[in-house]
Amino acid sequence: MTIQGVEGPAPAAGPVPSTAPAQPGWRRWLPMALTLGLVLVAFGVATWITLDAGRVEQVRQLIRSPNGLFVVFVLNVLANATLILPVPGLALTALAATVADPLTVGVVAGAGQTIGELTGYLAGASGRRALGVDARSQRLAGLMRRWGAMILFFLALIPNPFFDIAGIIAGAMRMPLRIYLAAAGAGKIIKNVALAYAVVLGMDQLLDLVT
Repeated sequence: MTIQGVEGPAPAAGPVPSTAPAQPGWRRWLPMALTLGLVLVAFGVATWITLDAGRVEQVRQLIRSPNGLFVVFVLNVLANATLILPVPGLALTALAATVADPLTVGVVAGAGQTIGELTGYLAGASGRRALGVDARSQRLAGLMRRWGAMILFFLALIPNPFFDIAGIIAGAMRMPLRIYLAAAGAGKIIKNVALAYAVVLGMDQLLDLVT
């Protein structure tokens, strides 16, 4: 019975259907396709440079030029943008350390490598559904959420093939970009500075032995 002047409870509202249009498939896959294209181009250019002794000497001359540090930066970006495909990026640091200041070379090379590693982060961020990180790698994703910056730092510090995988997971779980860049950059800069000084000190000791 309804009492005059008193309204009854309003009926429960059902779920409101979404009116947003479905995102076309090409928009979901375009960022990942562009990232893959960048990876393949970087791999081709880096391989074209490193597999020919004459080109290596040309690179050495470019490093000696006034734009040498820019060359070091760009080559390290390309060498590390190849994702899991192997390119001897650290060899570029060692080569540059023989003709330029090792500290500067290490910092510039590490910065370039950090930018290059963004391909892994972007691949994870753009292909989250395809990679299935949330469904298949809950344990690893949980470790990355808790210790992500530390894991990235140590993987960047020590030469190993697992950093790219960690970068993909970091992108898929939407790790803040500033944290990703800070952790990866710190590890890679320390690694490259140490390598550059090791090359210079090793050459000095070798010259002492032969002179």
